[in-house]
Amino acid sequence: MALLSIVLPAYNEEENIANTAGVLSGLLEENKIEYELVFISDGSRDGTFSEIQKAAVRNPRIRGAEFSRNFGKEPAIFAGLEMARGNAVIVMDCDLQHPPQVIPQMWKLWLEGAEVVEGIKESRGKESLGYKLSAGLFYKVMSRLIKMDMSASSDFKLLDRKVVDVLLTLPERNTFFRALSFWVGFRTERVSYEVQERRYGKSKWSFFSLMKYAVTDATSFSTLPLQLVTVMGLVSILFSVILFIQTLAKYLSGTAVEGFTTVILLILIIGGFLMLSLGIIGHYIARIYEEVKGRPKYIISRTTEDAEGKEAE
Repeated sequence: MALLSIVLPAYNEEENIANTAGVLSGLLEENKIEYELVFISDGSRDGTFSEIQKAAVRNPRIRGAEFSRNFGKEPAIFAGLEMARGNAVIVMDCDLQHPPQVIPQMWKLWLEGAEVVEGIKESRGKESLGYKLSAGLFYKVMSRLIKMDMSASSDFKLLDRKVVDVLLTLPERNTFFRALSFWVGFRTERVSYEVQERRYGKSKWSFFSLMKYAVTDATSFSTLPLQLVTVMGLVSILFSVILFIQTLAKYLSGTAVEGFTTVILLILIIGGFLMLSLGIIGHYIARIYEEVKGRPKYIISRTTEDAEGKEAE
């Protein structure tokens, strides 16, 4: 029988682990789907991994690992993909804002031949105005930078084993799972869903963390920001040509050119463009530096097998 793995990254989610494990296990058993749940504690500072261990003792189909520190959601997703043993793998949030009720529909589409099943948001659910605005800005920035419509996309998706294997062969350290699942191609189907309310806790994403996430993911997946440096250079040249023509015209007409304010403004504009360009180039150099070092995406300090007295993987 085909096995479905569900990867659940978790950061400070101790209140959600038992409920998530119970809801998913009940749903999958009710639909007679052979499954395993793979929880990844991303260096959580609370009792998240302890709750994962307790869930693993209660249900042998539950496995998990804990990072040595907080490495981020992307490494947690790839760690889960690495540990998953299923013929198909679903990635979803641990807080169940990705509705479990959609999973049987994803599974059915996979059985019918789909190799990637994308979860597409119909609505974002109940969120604060500030969070909706920051999330909206994040997706607009990402859509422009990577030339894909990210406005309704999410990490909630099902991947066939062959797709998972392809993603795991990619050598890059700075990954963007959501965009890479588009990039690899394969036969893709879509299911729509509405974001659910969290039962426990609150979102760990803020405006600044979303923007940092956007910059990191954009530069790891797109070279468009580097092309903006050329655009800013052309704009600077245009300003210089306009000022030159203006100055030459006034000189030939015998009009004294005061121009001090104009020169200062031009210097400030060009200086700003130069500093921004250096910042963009510096960020890409930092990405190259991280890739060249070749450090692992994550470090696993322990797995749930420890609770049963087995050696950690």
